[in-house]
Amino acid sequence: MLESISLAVAFICSSVAGLFDLKTTEIPDEIPYVMIAVGLIFAGVQSYQQWTYQPLLNSVIAGLGLLGFGFLMYYFGQWGGGDAKILSGVGFLLPTLPASFTPGLMFPFPLSYLFNVFLVGAGYMILYAIAFAFLNKKIIFEFRRELKASSNFLLVCSTVLFVVFLAINWYLSKISQTALTASLLLKNSLLPLLATITLFLFWKFAKVVENVGFKKKIPISKLRVGDVLLDSKVWEGITEKELKKLKNSGKRSVTIKEGVRFGAAFPLALIFTIYFGDGLILLMNFLI
Repeated sequence: MLESISLAVAFICSSVAGLFDLKTTEIPDEIPYVMIAVGLIFAGVQSYQQWTYQPLLNSVIAGLGLLGFGFLMYYFGQWGGGDAKILSGVGFLLPTLPASFTPGLMFPFPLSYLFNVFLVGAGYMILYAIAFAFLNKKIIFEFRRELKASSNFLLVCSTVLFVVFLAINWYLSKISQTALTASLLLKNSLLPLLATITLFLFWKFAKVVENVGFKKKIPISKLRVGDVLLDSKVWEGITEKELKKLKNSGKRSVTIKEGVRFGAAFPLALIFTIYFGDGLILLMNFLI
């Protein structure tokens, strides 16, 4: 019963955090603190009922483990502090999934969930960037300009790669003594080429979104608490005290940076884990 309530709390709180992140770019600290407190209380009750420290220990290990990983992402400037705390809150609440919801996980739930956060998060970030670009015509214009400028480079590289893939497939068929028809050789060379071109286009698109859409030069008068300065090494918005200091510094403008508001990925990854299980296993089955 407590495990099912923990799952509900994890989903509701992470969803609320995601909505706050989308609306304000900030996740209130109260949300992950509630998640951590509820997780520890429920784990303590289970330990008392079962007369063993294991449930409480599992909660602490899962929560602190995910917190440590989250703050590594924060330290390297990839996540905000709120993202790290929400990830930790899920760990404290759900060191394991309720048996009725477990879709045959091959790894401990915290590890499966962590991988799924990145798997689901990758798709979410792509969709977010595309939606963001359609709302900002400058990004579309710049992306087209970048593609036009690099079209000759892309054509030459594609031709060279196609020849390389043809040679590799032909060589592999010879050493493995496998019969390879012309159509199969063409298919096995075109597929990796298309995958490479797609990755290049996504990389180019992401760079344009970052440089055109996620960096803004604004007057000091429009700077607000929570904005992240471009030269900030960690993803942390300025405080009220820092804002007053900047306004009194004599500067007329500053450059701030935005990013994908990643909070919504946590409840989405939780749903994915409940219904599909290990994303790593699914990905390997798809690729092999």
